[in-house]
Amino acid sequence: MSKKLCIFANHFMEQNDKPFIIAGPCSVESREQLLAVSKALCRMPRVRMIRGGVWKPRTRPGAFEGLGEPALRWMKEISDSPLRMADGQPVRFCCEVARPEHVALCQQYGIQTVWIGARTTANPFMVEEICEALSGSGMQVMVKNPVSPDLKLWIGAVERLQQAGIDRIMAIHRGFSMFNNLGYRNAPLWEVALEFRRHRPDIPILCDPSHIGGDRSLVAPLSLAAVQLDYDGLLVEVHPSPSAALSDAAQQLTPDELTSLLSSLPCSSGQDNDASLEPLRKQIDDIDHELLSLLSHRMNLSRQIASVKREQKLTVYQAKRWEEVMNDRLQQAESLGLNPEFIKELLEKIHGESVRVQMD
Repeated sequence: MSKKLCIFANHFMEQNDKPFIIAGPCSVESREQLLAVSKALCRMPRVRMIRGGVWKPRTRPGAFEGLGEPALRWMKEISDSPLRMADGQPVRFCCEVARPEHVALCQQYGIQTVWIGARTTANPFMVEEICEALSGSGMQVMVKNPVSPDLKLWIGAVERLQQAGIDRIMAIHRGFSMFNNLGYRNAPLWEVALEFRRHRPDIPILCDPSHIGGDRSLVAPLSLAAVQLDYDGLLVEVHPSPSAALSDAAQQLTPDELTSLLSSLPCSSGQDNDASLEPLRKQIDDIDHELLSLLSHRMNLSRQIASVKREQKLTVYQAKRWEEVMNDRLQQAESLGLNPEFIKELLEKIHGESVRVQMD
């Protein structure tokens, strides 16, 4: 029997039941829009919950900032109607909260699942205020990563929730704002999310491909990447008429596009137990051990170089030598079919440690 990951939205999410899909519009714009997208999503068996922006913190003033309480009223009206999710349960909605009063209004209108947005996660003072409002509510909470790639802030927000007695928590990876976003709206930096999961394997993690990509053409490949990385689910923006959307028009899918996307995704089978992988993994283990031995030898040579530099009164950092090393190694990397960006980053890390060793 597969291991249950958590109970979320009254649904036992199991290892073989992934990905857990939450979908819906960036912003609730009207009763008609919300009802139309809800009806479409309720026909999709893999969709477990409907998202909808009620309050929209915008980067610059003047943009559409959500309808507030009227949107919650429509959500409750739909949840109380005969409309049902594909699993037969009443329609389940979730929305973002950024202030304690948002939590109170969600409770008033029966919203049981909320998320803390990236801007809020970055502010421990505001997270603490929201946690106080959530304490004792029994609500389910999702935590988006902070705008910057600060792992401690992300983990800290989860810890604050747990201290407030919230025990049903998910994390959402929505990408990070960088000087160079690598062609995305928010750079994925998958390694940060994977590090979060290493530190907190008890917290299920969803991917938000809409906010990472910022373009509907990127949503499918990002979703597939998340599934391949064994994420527990996806949070996808869906709108009946994306081109007319009042916010995030470029990244929202139509219901038909979501149906096509979901049909293309494999169901996660969790951790493998294929014995045929073991010989290959053994070779990788051996290579890793060899690499570590070589790195140790390299650092010992750096210490010897440091002694010579001190005797000859030379500076630790030698710009010309470093440039020659980098150019030579990048040429070799290209000839070996290795990713030059990866090798450049790796060499910079090694060089930085070498400089530190020489300065000790």
